[in-house]
Amino acid sequence: MSERGEAAQLDQIKAMPKRHEFFVGIDSDGCAFDTMEVKHKECFIPNIIEFYRLAAVARVARECAEFVNLYSKHRGINRFPALALTFDLLAQRPEVKRRGFEVPAITGLRSWTALESKLGNPALEEAVQRTGDPDLTLALAWSKAVNQAVDRIVQGVPPFPLVRETLEVLADKADVAVVSATPTAALRKEWGEHGLAERVGLIAGQEVGSKREILAAATSGKYEPQRMLMIGDAPGDLKAAQAVGALFYPINPGGEDDSWARFFQEDLPRFLDGGYAGAVMEARVAEFRALLPETPPWGD
Repeated sequence: MSERGEAAQLDQIKAMPKRHEFFVGIDSDGCAFDTMEVKHKECFIPNIIEFYRLAAVARVARECAEFVNLYSKHRGINRFPALALTFDLLAQRPEVKRRGFEVPAITGLRSWTALESKLGNPALEEAVQRTGDPDLTLALAWSKAVNQAVDRIVQGVPPFPLVRETLEVLADKADVAVVSATPTAALRKEWGEHGLAERVGLIAGQEVGSKREILAAATSGKYEPQRMLMIGDAPGDLKAAQAVGALFYPINPGGEDDSWARFFQEDLPRFLDGGYAGAVMEARVAEFRALLPETPPWGD
């Protein structure tokens, strides 16, 4: 997708009318749906090992990828920067060094991710056509294979308990948007499969822009800060909320059912009554941050 097309999508979001006094953004994978683990362990990582020929170090490559994407402060980041971080960790592992295995440098992909804000296949396809860079070509093939695996494997995964009920409560109170780093087509499929697509006013994925850009386009000049909320399961969701002045409610990895129950029973009423900001939210965020470390468990 061209920069003009991407900007047009954000402009369309900016032009969407405000229908309610509240705004709620919701992440999808690992937040509304229990799809993070299956997507990474069954779709992303096997294709990393195959496309980047990591069979000789498959066990440690899997550990590195799982830490980056699921169990660290990087949880939920876009697939392409996540791939680079995975390779950074992999190159540091003594098992890899002992085997004399050369971890792919992916220099071209690193350069592209540093310059491109719409980190999805459409922008990557344009870069491949423009440059012919072999790193970008391989990354595009890998990414397409991941999407195909997700479409084939990830089916019939319902939303977490009380997600549907939360959307029902918000129906006449808030403008609700799906804000995700997942490809938009996959989001529409998953939310539509379970009859939830019609319960949200917007579904925006990685091709539209970053979560911060999407939130900014959807909320700027429309809502009071204490009436804007982002629900997410990753530090990037928190950062996006902070960037636009919104509140944040975390869905704790490993404790998703309990997080949704607490939100539905306690913090959703608080949010709608104006009592969630401050000490309550700070306690929720502190608990959330403690679950996602910066350094991996295997140490130096």
